[in-house]
Amino acid sequence: MARRPTIKDIARRAGVSQSAVSFALNDRPGVSEGTRARVRKVAEELGWQPNSAARALSGERSGAVGLVLARPAHTLGVESFFLQLVSGIQEVLAAGRIALLFQVAPDIEAECAVYRRWWAERRVDGVIVVDPRTDDPRPALLQQLALPAVTVGETDPPSTLSAVRADDAGAMAQVLDHLYGLGHRRIVHVAGLPGLAHTERRIRSLRAEADRLGLGPGDVRSVPTDYSDAEGAAATRRILAEPRPPTAIVYDNDVMAVAGAAVAAELGIPVPDRLSLVAWDDSALCRVTRPRLTALVRDTGAFGRIAAEELLAVLAGSPPRSRESERPRLEPRESTAPPPAAY
Repeated sequence: MARRPTIKDIARRAGVSQSAVSFALNDRPGVSEGTRARVRKVAEELGWQPNSAARALSGERSGAVGLVLARPAHTLGVESFFLQLVSGIQEVLAAGRIALLFQVAPDIEAECAVYRRWWAERRVDGVIVVDPRTDDPRPALLQQLALPAVTVGETDPPSTLSAVRADDAGAMAQVLDHLYGLGHRRIVHVAGLPGLAHTERRIRSLRAEADRLGLGPGDVRSVPTDYSDAEGAAATRRILAEPRPPTAIVYDNDVMAVAGAAVAAELGIPVPDRLSLVAWDDSALCRVTRPRLTALVRDTGAFGRIAAEELLAVLAGSPPRSRESERPRLEPRESTAPPPAAY
């Protein structure tokens, strides 16, 4: 196994002392510009990189930020949202040569334990927090640890951490207006995990929009799931087996919407002739499914980029603030149409 180059190796090849190498690489006074340039050239030739653990122990930054996902593991492999989010985060961090430390945790308690360990080990300079909860314990913990953080979404009630918010209420209004305009009066929302702040906001927004349109709780309602295709399919079966099934179903992600479309096809219920379907987040799945699924379109990668930019701003000393991402826009496709007169 190849040995990692050290400051001693650089000093030997450059013909200077180890202290001179340290001054040159850390951009400190005490060496001439010629020596500084020669040391850096030798370091590059040898492929030397600073030891992030040693730098952290000395009080310098680790050069990494953390991201923990406390979701059922079986739901992560099929949902494109997090892949796009991480891609956007990584785009910003890579430009600054900052590493992203990623971990999956079974629950919120385990996620908090990861933050405590990272803080104790000086493993990360800050964290990006996803899936804000109602009565979320993480903001208070991160403030106690003095670990800089940005939330993707807003906690309920809002915390003092920086946040990147999404307009769930405005997005839900677009969906309800579209379906109501087509003539739908019985609509079911297949929601995500209960307890997540954005799930609860979408449920409240659905109810508020239904009230605005004069639709009662028996006609418009939400059904919680775990975001997986299995629970999306199971919820769709139960809903369509009801005595008065809905004429439209809104799914909280693309995977559940595609699973719901498959269930409808299996049951011989044509989409959109008898049932209209809407997916909350657009993806390639929505566009290749036949009929193509009406979906809320947003740049999830940009969501991640904004979160990473905000965290870097906090690390640079900026005060916490809240930014709103671009509002999703509804793109009608072949999966929504007026309901049949008999329904």
